[in-house]
Amino acid sequence: MSADSGVYAYSAVLMGSPILLKLFDDNAALAAQVFRLIRHYENILTVNRAESEVMAINHAAGQAAVSVSREVFDLIQCAHQVSLLPQSLFNFTIGPLVKRWKIGFQGRSVPPQRELERLMALTDPRQVALDPASRSVFLRQPGMEIDLGAIAKGYIADVVRSFLRQQGVERALINLGGNVQTLGAPPHAAGWSVGLKTPFGQADELIGVIEVAGKSVVTSGIYERYFELDGRLYHHILDASSGYPLDNELLSVTVISDRSIDGDIYTTLLYGLGVEKSLAALRDTPHIEAIFVTRDREVICSSTRQFAFHLHDSRYRRVTGSTA
Repeated sequence: MSADSGVYAYSAVLMGSPILLKLFDDNAALAAQVFRLIRHYENILTVNRAESEVMAINHAAGQAAVSVSREVFDLIQCAHQVSLLPQSLFNFTIGPLVKRWKIGFQGRSVPPQRELERLMALTDPRQVALDPASRSVFLRQPGMEIDLGAIAKGYIADVVRSFLRQQGVERALINLGGNVQTLGAPPHAAGWSVGLKTPFGQADELIGVIEVAGKSVVTSGIYERYFELDGRLYHHILDASSGYPLDNELLSVTVISDRSIDGDIYTTLLYGLGVEKSLAALRDTPHIEAIFVTRDREVICSSTRQFAFHLHDSRYRRVTGSTA
């Protein structure tokens, strides 16, 4: 725990990421409760250990339906619905491809095309059967694996915010390794300052700063986990329709929204759409706003109703999106 100017910061490493909680009261007991809550959800949702509720489903693929807790079933049902959207990059059955590439987990080779095609056949969300009455999940094909990594942090961040509200906390920030969720704003300030990282820059290098109050900020970028081979970069944002990392004009997408789970969902959906189609789609979703960083070093804000953005890096230029 550290305190600076009346802000008390508590940290831990959970879900393979550094977790930061900022409060305006010295309350180590509350921070410990928050970290236990996060650890609980990590234990039931993870696919990085042999045992969890999600792994029980994966182990039974092609054999039997598995009943899970209400919270896990509801999250799977949400991921299933988003995965079935037309041309959705979001696909919670992408587990076999993620495990084969191992990008960010010592994976530094390109799988053979024939193997990728075999694994792509196991990434069809229509092959997931859900039964709300028994809260059961059945993966129809042996070898299928669901992976909630694209949605779990946002869900947990929202759970933490609800818990803090129940405890009477009016101002706080929780950062789950890139998923930032806020309550209110710091005293004597318009909002919380959240840094937007410079792609492939140093750890403390920022394109700019996003200022929000009571909002979630979620960023996904190709610079987060990647490797380079024969002059080509392979990143962790995989496209189940090709088996390869997505290749478009984007370096990162940041979503500002009320719910962090929406941030998780929309960063993936917008990544798949690209800038032009995303700006068109966001005209009809005023509760979702986005910041796009492109390979041409443009920073494009769809609109700025829910946040303020301050550009710091002169190598990039700000462009106003057509939804503003």
